[in-house]
Amino acid sequence: MGTESSANRRTPLIMVAGIRAEQVAAAAGAAWREDPMGTALVHHDLREVTQGVVRRLVRHGDAETTEVLELAHGCVSCTLRLDMLPLLRRLAATPGVARIVVQLDPALEPETICWALQNVLVDDRPLVDDVDVGAVVTTVDLATWLADATGEEELVERGLAGSADDERTVAQVAVGQVEFADAIVLAGRAGDRWNQVRTEAVIARLTPNAPAAHLDDLELSALLAEVPADARRGAVDGPQGRLLRGQPSLDADAGVSVVLFEERRPFHPERLHEAIDVLLDGVVRARGRVWVASQPDVALWVESAGGGLGVAHAGPWLAALEPGDWAGVSAERQVRASLTWDDYYGDRMQELVVIVHEADPRDIVRALRRALLTDDELAAGQRAWASYDDPFGEWHTDPCGDDPAETTADAAGETGSR
Repeated sequence: MGTESSANRRTPLIMVAGIRAEQVAAAAGAAWREDPMGTALVHHDLREVTQGVVRRLVRHGDAETTEVLELAHGCVSCTLRLDMLPLLRRLAATPGVARIVVQLDPALEPETICWALQNVLVDDRPLVDDVDVGAVVTTVDLATWLADATGEEELVERGLAGSADDERTVAQVAVGQVEFADAIVLAGRAGDRWNQVRTEAVIARLTPNAPAAHLDDLELSALLAEVPADARRGAVDGPQGRLLRGQPSLDADAGVSVVLFEERRPFHPERLHEAIDVLLDGVVRARGRVWVASQPDVALWVESAGGGLGVAHAGPWLAALEPGDWAGVSAERQVRASLTWDDYYGDRMQELVVIVHEADPRDIVRALRRALLTDDELAAGQRAWASYDDPFGEWHTDPCGDDPAETTADAAGETGSR
């Protein structure tokens, strides 16, 4: 049933992610068994990547090969560029391969891989010329996922680091894997009904349109048939993309709710810095664009998961660009900006989405509003704002004192949005 990849047909690719390796393997294996002769299964085991060793598994039909790769630099980026991407291109061109299933290591976030498929050149061409991401599937352990998604444990503490200087937390990866998913595979059993209800409520707000099935009776093709036509399917939004996909419910459910914070005046940088802990305590996820008075030309991207938070530049506001520079801006962003354009401030505004599981949404809104400029400060104008002390550089992490250079680009996704 396989056919050769050509310029007119890209080979479908299914990506399976999750923080629990055995559950990812089970879901990927179920996908492969649906059509073992037409499906190629690929897995890069990164447990020893920091020692420069990666174990690669390829399974197609009756053939299964395992190879130990020795890399000069032990990191996720090297694995992607030097082996995974070239391998996917070879498989896409292999007769008999009708579909590729990529079983991701727990250290990998699917957004990272999808960005690489679109942007990293192999033989002067991106991989999206050869493969088409049909769906990203994420496995969720019902007993432990919520604790993982709201904790402060680092990947290195669990032996899952993607490089020697990987400082990501388990929460950042677990939340990112679910947020980017087109379909969810639930695994195991929750310790109690309350934990399961809360876990499902969080997932429904991270990826509201993703259908779900349980691993015990998984039929992947049937699950993927339920993925809506407008699903993400590997599309990387970036810091200027949509903050909400699928219109999650804004009603509270088992203490889980979504806070939308939108305001049309800038933050005072020092008061925002003092208030930012509100995005960590009792919060599963926060992400969005903020306008800081002392940096009027650039948006700042704020993103938190569990107990970790980062702030980075998200590029210029459209209002700060010369008219001739708008040609390089996506049509979607231009349309979105036009709907809320202000005659004086242009597209500058606060846009934050916060998913809470224990915090009081009203406390978050109050703390953020107190960090906005007062009427008197607003009237003082940009010359006065420029004199404010600004604790936010191009990259800011919490807790303060962490060295931004220690956060590896390949671990963060190389998208510029972290």
